[in-house]
Amino acid sequence: MKDVVVVGAGKIGSTIADMLSGTGDYKVTVVDRSATQLGALEVPDSVERREIDIEAPGALEQVLAGKFAVLSAAPFHLTTRIAEAAAAAGVHYMDLTEDVASTRRVKELAREARTAFIPQCGLAPGFISIVAADLAKRFDTLESVRMRVGALPQYPSNALNYNLTWSTDGVINEYCEPCEAIVEGELVEVPPLEEREEFSLDGVTYEAFNTSGGLGTLAETLKGKVRTLNYRTIRYPGHAAIMKALLNDLGLRHRRHVLKDIFESALPTTLQDVVIVFVTVSGCRNGRLMQETYANKIYSRRVGATVRSAIQVTTASGICAVLDMLADGALPARGFIRQEDIALEAFLANRFGRAYAQPEQEYRLAS
Repeated sequence: MKDVVVVGAGKIGSTIADMLSGTGDYKVTVVDRSATQLGALEVPDSVERREIDIEAPGALEQVLAGKFAVLSAAPFHLTTRIAEAAAAAGVHYMDLTEDVASTRRVKELAREARTAFIPQCGLAPGFISIVAADLAKRFDTLESVRMRVGALPQYPSNALNYNLTWSTDGVINEYCEPCEAIVEGELVEVPPLEEREEFSLDGVTYEAFNTSGGLGTLAETLKGKVRTLNYRTIRYPGHAAIMKALLNDLGLRHRRHVLKDIFESALPTTLQDVVIVFVTVSGCRNGRLMQETYANKIYSRRVGATVRSAIQVTTASGICAVLDMLADGALPARGFIRQEDIALEAFLANRFGRAYAQPEQEYRLAS
């Protein structure tokens, strides 16, 4: 049995702990500074709860001593603190962050680490990069890689056409920070909330626009190999215009705590959501310009005794699958591991990765 620590007792941390403990293969400890959050965890009794302030010197390192791995489900601004504690304690490290600066620090720590450091193990960044890399390797040369992901309410009922489904801090951060992209073969930064587009899937119209962090390390990996690479978040039409007014015209990008309070006071959470994954790759194969697309929708479902939202299921399944593959020896046990280094077929074959399986399994082009 592997002994692991999950940092963060929120929606995602709770789902991770529930999934891992339910296998009987992991002994799980959830760490959070909030006794209220820990008390509200919907997890089996076998999950240990520890109330600590991870920013206190040595506190997290003490909890990590002798453990197999630490999984960060904490707000993005705590990512580097958890990674540094993992390096000091000599345990494997995984996170879900979309924050570019934090991932750069994780990569630095991995150079000298005795264990594996695997950031961005969620949906986007995370699974989206695994899919894009799998599609890309089917081409002799690449022209474009376009990655689109959204976590949306099934039944939108407000002007934003949005409900809170995951970290409020994370949503605001990806709407405010510069976005990486490859344009005409050059790695550049593009502004968030811009380059809006519309597309239809299964008869529903969506919009998509630039947000930060979704590419993970894929921009660096494909630099010099593709003409166009970009990541955009999917929302229902009208969302981007309102967010631009709030962040730019009203200046709330400089008062994020105010925007967070507004969101959490006015936007209800929902378990009735849908996660959309939409990746299109074009390039040359056998002298012909070709295009291949992966499209998938994942809905909320029951995990153990609790109904979990689609974003909880997909995000938690991603990091649990990576942990499982690491524990089974399917991934290197030392150094920095990119999501695009993980084979899609192996990921989907994993007991946690199967959460992403498509009902009709149309995505079997490799065969």
